[in-house]
Amino acid sequence: MQFRQQALAKLQSPEDLDLPVRFARPQGWLVLSVTVIAMAAASVWALTGSVTSTVQAPAILTYGQGSYILQSPVAGQVTAVLAREGERLPAGSPVLKVRTPEGDEVVRTLQAGRITALAAGAGQIIATGADVAAVEKVSRAKAPLYATVYVPAQKAAGIPAHASVDLTVQSVPSQEYGVLRGEVTEVDRSAQSPRQIAAFLGDTQLGEEFTRGGRPVAVTVKLKRSGSTESGYAWSSADGPPFELTSMTLATGSIRLSDRRPVDWLLP
Repeated sequence: MQFRQQALAKLQSPEDLDLPVRFARPQGWLVLSVTVIAMAAASVWALTGSVTSTVQAPAILTYGQGSYILQSPVAGQVTAVLAREGERLPAGSPVLKVRTPEGDEVVRTLQAGRITALAAGAGQIIATGADVAAVEKVSRAKAPLYATVYVPAQKAAGIPAHASVDLTVQSVPSQEYGVLRGEVTEVDRSAQSPRQIAAFLGDTQLGEEFTRGGRPVAVTVKLKRSGSTESGYAWSSADGPPFELTSMTLATGSIRLSDRRPVDWLLP
């Protein structure tokens, strides 16, 4: 009680009224100024800035129409392989010759395309409906390549039309040549099964690989062309790799989603 009275008496003393009042030390003003500037900058960024998000997913370079699996219409022994892997053939071209009890039969392509894989060799016994070849649907040498990105279904809804895409191609050292540039042209809103993917790519293994984490959505990406690169496509580097790209090359696609303003996160 005695100390309280002494404190009150000191505050009420007339001699103390003329003393200057110190509101804050210089260090305090510095901290306050920095805080105000930081808050002002954050407010401006929240109103005018934007945040870019991306979704990454496995991808593959193909021609736009995909592939098909050629199956043998007859059972028997393969006596000759009449096509080579990588060969481009018109529709109705011979691929295999099969010896059956009724005589020799020729298995032919159903549509024009390039043989990407042969699953049967000379001397092999095959059954009716057996897979004998994978044929990529391309009829001309200079047909453009596309990329198909298999995005998880729950993330596909946020992909806008004409979204920018960067593709890291497995066969191209990205540290040296950069990434391949592209643009979304189509988003298939229905999730695909392993069989659907295998039918499009002509590869059962890829159908299983791309659906390992669930059924994905296929996003078609048009590759940006460039007349100044060896590959004929635009890269993040000036020249890109010194060789042409081939179909059925695996890649990883990074799709840029719509930009969002930070202030939007606070709105209902």
